[in-house]
Amino acid sequence: MGGARGASCASGRPVGRLPGPGDSLVEALAAAAAGVAAASGARLVVLVDGRSGTGKTTLGDSLADRLGAQVVHLDDVYPGWDGLRAAAEAVVTDVLGERSGYRRWDWATSCPAEWATVDPGRPIVVEGCGALSRDSAPLASLRVWLEADDDTRWERAIGRDGESFAREWDRWAAQEAAFIAAERPAELADVVLRT
Repeated sequence: MGGARGASCASGRPVGRLPGPGDSLVEALAAAAAGVAAASGARLVVLVDGRSGTGKTTLGDSLADRLGAQVVHLDDVYPGWDGLRAAAEAVVTDVLGERSGYRRWDWATSCPAEWATVDPGRPIVVEGCGALSRDSAPLASLRVWLEADDDTRWERAIGRDGESFAREWDRWAAQEAAFIAAERPAELADVVLRT
């Protein structure tokens, strides 16, 4: 993820302190999430959302490492190129719900694959577009929304995923736009970062 250029509390909910001089962004976010979970006595759950190419995977992996948490990448959950909404629902009903797992999607065969189990007793980070919705927000200790300009997002996403994603960019972007319009995840976030 590129360096954070700005951070703000979007929801007004207390999430601990934001980074000060000498603090790492990941350390500050991890401390905030851990503090909220400890105060509530609930499982530590971090949701990292944003459009393609904003740095969700990098931040999600870093937070999971810092927190000793398991991580679920929604890229493994989306059931194909038209599956953003289905994955958003699976976050609530399966990943964080009673099923404690998800059906992995095999992108090579374009078919559902094995069931992946998550440990309901361990901290968890869920990252991907669709992670932060009106239904998932109440289940989280920390909700993060990432933003970046369109040119930067394109360069990052296509640089990572290549021509296969370039062909699907508009199709996927339309789903992102529909999800954002319906769920307004930036307004649900505790922290909004521009990367």
